[in-house]
Amino acid sequence: LYRLKNIGQLFLQAVKGEDQDYTALSINKGIFMLAVPMILEKVLESLFAVVDVFFVSKVSVNAVATIGLTESVLTIVYSVAIGLSIGAGALVARRVGEKNFDSAGYVAAQAILIAGAISFIISLVGIFFSENILRLLGGSDALIAEGLWFTRIMFTGNAVIIFIFLLNGIYRGAGNAAVAMRTLWLSNGINLILDPILIFGLGPFPEMGLTGAAIATTIGRGVGVCYQVYYLLGGKTLIKTSWAHFKADWAIIKTMVNVSLGGVGQFLIESASWIFLVRIVSLFGSEALAGYTIALRIIVFTILPTFGLSNAAATLVGQNLGANQPEKAAQSAWRTAFYAMLFLGFVSVVFVVFAKPILSLFNTNPEVLSHGIQALQIICLGYIFFAYGMIISQSLNGAGDTKTPIYINLFCFWLIQIPLAYLLAVTFKMGPSGVFTAIAICFSIHAIICAYVFKLGRWKLVKV
Repeated sequence: LYRLKNIGQLFLQAVKGEDQDYTALSINKGIFMLAVPMILEKVLESLFAVVDVFFVSKVSVNAVATIGLTESVLTIVYSVAIGLSIGAGALVARRVGEKNFDSAGYVAAQAILIAGAISFIISLVGIFFSENILRLLGGSDALIAEGLWFTRIMFTGNAVIIFIFLLNGIYRGAGNAAVAMRTLWLSNGINLILDPILIFGLGPFPEMGLTGAAIATTIGRGVGVCYQVYYLLGGKTLIKTSWAHFKADWAIIKTMVNVSLGGVGQFLIESASWIFLVRIVSLFGSEALAGYTIALRIIVFTILPTFGLSNAAATLVGQNLGANQPEKAAQSAWRTAFYAMLFLGFVSVVFVVFAKPILSLFNTNPEVLSHGIQALQIICLGYIFFAYGMIISQSLNGAGDTKTPIYINLFCFWLIQIPLAYLLAVTFKMGPSGVFTAIAICFSIHAIICAYVFKLGRWKLVKV
């Protein structure tokens, strides 16, 4: 009972988000205090897309299709935002570990300047070329007529996407993951309220359809960004940022761009590889594609806690390197990877045993179920390796070594996974199960390479 009470108190403390010196805490406590809000943040992050699709699906097929087309191009925006958050988070974590909080604030301000410049360019694209983008992606005239303003608003208001990712990365780097978590609570809450009101025209508001979804999402994220900026400029965290820090420092900007480009590249390489896998699965019919899609959504949702753990590992690695404790940084990464492995190992057992009842909640078509069960049971065989690959790769990012994961991702996802998937599925006539097998094998190879590179320890010498 005492142990449970102690865990409960630590949980509340983690959610509350009190400033901690993670370089002085025990490794287990540091992982717990960071992972709890980061896991909750990831779960909340996924709700934006789920909530929008839920309400928009009540409007029309074209409305849902517009979201799909727009989101496919917004991947570029997300990759920029994630890359910047990785770069800024790594630099901030290093400065906080050095106890140089003023310099951490300076880094945060320079990251905001970079994000502002990129966002302005993307906004111009949204204002003038949204219709061209939809048409280029194969959107019909009817789809464009209904969805143009959704696409235009999402692209023009891309700043809220970039800044909410960037500032959350900064807070995670500083060890205050609870602010990032509360930001998404606030954003999702507003989006959840405004979506039905603006889409269906409840109360005094006009019925805006798909356009209403874009406005609700943008307002929700915008309020979240305002909350983040309030904390950043209000001196309520370890990071001390003032207006004086917003004078451009080209040396810091160059360093951050170099580190961030690695994060952008990692995300683009990995996400693009999944597009090719979908194309291979589609060769075997819509039922195979549907089963794979449903299984993949379930897989993505179950690995969200591991994403939270990987961000915790990155923060601990960065801060401990800043505090000149490289061995503790390494131990933090390996310990976090072990916990992630235990979690995903448990999930894989659940998937092997209960794949059919889980998938039946989404679709009862026998052929769709068959492919979905195959996907879930085969892909989860690589889960244990996936845990180590994700944690160690993100730990390298936390150390500021974002280039090495690019090379590893390029080798594993493009030179191995895609050719192997086609070879097994088509040449050896394994069908969709060949693609699923290739994914599990690639998870394993990726983890082994990441572990080997991390063990070499060159990341400990990276200066940022």
